[in-house]
Amino acid sequence: MTQSGNGPLSGVRVVELAGIGPGPFAAMLLADLGADVVRVDRPGGAGLRIDPAHDITNRNKRSVLVDLKQPGGVAQVLDLAERADVLVEGYRPGVAERLGVGPEECLARNPRLVYGRMTGWGQQGPLADTAGHDIGYIAITGALGMIGPADGPPAIPANLVGDYAGGSLYLVIGVLAALQHARAEGGTGQVVDAAIVDGTAHLTAMIHGMLAAGGWQDRRGANLLDGGTPFYDTYATADGGYMAVGALEQRFYAEFIRLLGIEDDVPGRDDLAAWEELRTAIAARFRTRTREEWTAVFQESDACVAPVLSLREAPGHPHLAARGTFVDHAGITQPAPAPRFSDTPGTLRRPPAQPGADTEEVARDWRIPSLAVPPEDPCRAEGKDPVS
Repeated sequence: MTQSGNGPLSGVRVVELAGIGPGPFAAMLLADLGADVVRVDRPGGAGLRIDPAHDITNRNKRSVLVDLKQPGGVAQVLDLAERADVLVEGYRPGVAERLGVGPEECLARNPRLVYGRMTGWGQQGPLADTAGHDIGYIAITGALGMIGPADGPPAIPANLVGDYAGGSLYLVIGVLAALQHARAEGGTGQVVDAAIVDGTAHLTAMIHGMLAAGGWQDRRGANLLDGGTPFYDTYATADGGYMAVGALEQRFYAEFIRLLGIEDDVPGRDDLAAWEELRTAIAARFRTRTREEWTAVFQESDACVAPVLSLREAPGHPHLAARGTFVDHAGITQPAPAPRFSDTPGTLRRPPAQPGADTEEVARDWRIPSLAVPPEDPCRAEGKDPVS
């Protein structure tokens, strides 16, 4: 099968107004899939306190440096929006409008533009104008309250559930759906309001169905998928490692206890009153060997057991290595583009963009001469204070 291009979004132009967290990750995903993403960096940086050369979320992008607090900078962004298919911003509600690069101004220049807005609380609602972070967004949606032991506090899943699953991925879904509409006959651009609280709540759809049907208890550590069952949990090994067990189906469970070596010594899994006895027996057995030894025992079986690996260990797992799930690029080990496509695979084409390094290149490729010339600041020219 012939492969072509740099991904299925090859030819799509995206403007990203620099920020941190879910907005840049969403733009990275679009770039991984082949879009030409131009990141509009601000003087002084976006606030992420790491070397830009290591900021993987800016891979496959190009960067221009623009001061949006100056009229000339606003004009440059509007010129970019006019030639773009998508614009992504992650400001608090109203900020883009105050800067002069909100949906009204951008869509006036480009009626088919998809204007993607990434926020935590959304564009409307009592909390819309307040600060927030992942932990608060997933807290009020019920997602955080589901995670953790029954006798302990909620466990914080880094910022994966809110920022990236409920935020970035929903923004990308919304942008691509709106782009399809904009490119259809008679289609127009529109605003995509991607709120982390909305996306995270949406992720819990199946759980809400189970809750309504009486198949889920509204408390931690008491359900099929939250560690409430002894055959869907993590267990410590002799060397301080952990094994993850997901032997939900009966046939997988039978394989699990057989390989664990306790099939003749434990109560049946359907005896809920004996689950703690079963859990204790499983835990005791796992503590008799190291993580590496148990990994060998369950290797390539249908017991649904896997070692719990660290971030540095994960790239070396034989399955992930065979698939190329992680790659080394620009001196950084990092996840490869996902998902995969048979005809138009995503690629790692460029290292993380350095702020402003691609200004002349973008000015040429997008045919925006104004980018190549620092905009004149009329306020400074007249000795006035700059616009704040």
